Amino acid sequence: MNSTSEGLTTTLKQAGLRLTPQRIAICRLLGESHTHPTADSIYLEVHTQYPSLSRMTVYNTLRALVDLGAVNALGSAGDDAIHYDGNTDPHINVACISCHRIEDVPARQVVDLNALVARETGFKLLGARVLYYGFCPACQKSTH
Repeated sequence: MNSTSEGLTTTLKQAGLRLTPQRIAICRLLGESHTHPTADSIYLEVHTQYPSLSRMTVYNTLRALVDLGAVNALGSAGDDAIHYDGNTDPHINVACISCHRIEDVPARQVVDLNALVARETGFKLLGARVLYYGFCPACQKSTH
């Protein structure tokens, strides 16, 4: 599901975590972001509003949201940092290893693949990630 900030805070609350203003701000950023932020970029943005925010709070909140299936942790986009995706609807991510931009690509085939994997393995799937790496059109032009 495409997570909203309210959905993310509800998930944390149902998991028994305290809803501090800092955690709510982290959820708001993830729910509204289309940029696939890193923990560091989340920290830097939320820290301006909440100077007492610790990096540990960001990491713990992200870990809880990922463990609960409310947010996906994507791999590195060539920058050695984990990027987070609040859109948990089945889709493909495409990451540029030069500028580190990540885009969502809607793909019905991912839904079909999930059904096939569940049927063939008997697993109750909680989510899936499909991440392609390459060079975005802008970076391709700038290297030529």
